[in-house]
Amino acid sequence: MRLSVVVPVLNEQENVPALAPKLRSVLEPLTREFEIVFVDDGSTDGTAEAVANLHSQDPRIKLLSFSRNFGHQFALTAGLDFADGDAVILMDGDFQHPPELIPEMVAKWKQGFEVVHTRRKETAGASFFKNLSSRYYYFLFRRFSGIRNFRDAADFRLLDRRAVLALRQCRERARFLRGLAFWVGFRSCFLEFSAPARKYGVTKYSVRRMFRFAADGILSFSPLPLYFSLYLGLLSCVFGAVYGAFAVWEKLFGKGVVPGWTSTVIMLSLFGGMQMLLMGVLGLYVGKIFEEIKQRPVYLLRRSLGIESAEAR
Repeated sequence: MRLSVVVPVLNEQENVPALAPKLRSVLEPLTREFEIVFVDDGSTDGTAEAVANLHSQDPRIKLLSFSRNFGHQFALTAGLDFADGDAVILMDGDFQHPPELIPEMVAKWKQGFEVVHTRRKETAGASFFKNLSSRYYYFLFRRFSGIRNFRDAADFRLLDRRAVLALRQCRERARFLRGLAFWVGFRSCFLEFSAPARKYGVTKYSVRRMFRFAADGILSFSPLPLYFSLYLGLLSCVFGAVYGAFAVWEKLFGKGVVPGWTSTVIMLSLFGGMQMLLMGVLGLYVGKIFEEIKQRPVYLLRRSLGIESAEAR
């Protein structure tokens, strides 16, 4: 049995030296054949050097280093592309994904589960806004995508080799691996955990990045926003027709329509706003199409240590 652990890192020079020995202590009782692949997502501190130092001491600790920052989802993708374990474990490098859960994940895998998902029960130190927005986002994603089990899912999961090979075939640029891991199917189960506070440093997910990540998830898994725009357009047309009929009735049989600018401004604002909304939703989808048809690589490597297949590319 060979295990691979993929850890994307961005400016985590303090966490890497603490996480590596912790992972070794968890993996060594399970198997002597394992690798820990750190994927440096364009760090500007000493993260890559910290991993290189660990690699010189233990060749089972390996490095993939991007030419620039491509994003967390692409770092996970690179790890999946080069990990060669019979099972691959994806986890973050900030200690919010507890390594102590790995033996339980491996036990579930040995029972025949090909994908072992995890769910966060709570996150220490998370703000009220983050908890509330996360809860409602997962609700919306389930409604839009049709994936009913998608609730409080984390990127902390175990994937059987067959699931890894299936995910390697998914090369879209608007990547949402949490959803793709459900989309590929396979026999799966769930483990719950309480996420501790980050050990060192600060989160790299700003509100802007979180919003873009959330939008990518919904847009890449569902055309429903387009249907919503269609329904909204139809509703505005019905409203306009009803209002027009009312105006004609008042003109012919009522006291007459009082001339003025109020109704004009209201109608122009209503329909103008709806048109802009429709164009915005269409623009998002067109933008995604534009990114896909360029067919650029989803990431570029600057350096690798301990991974011969990466060095050969």
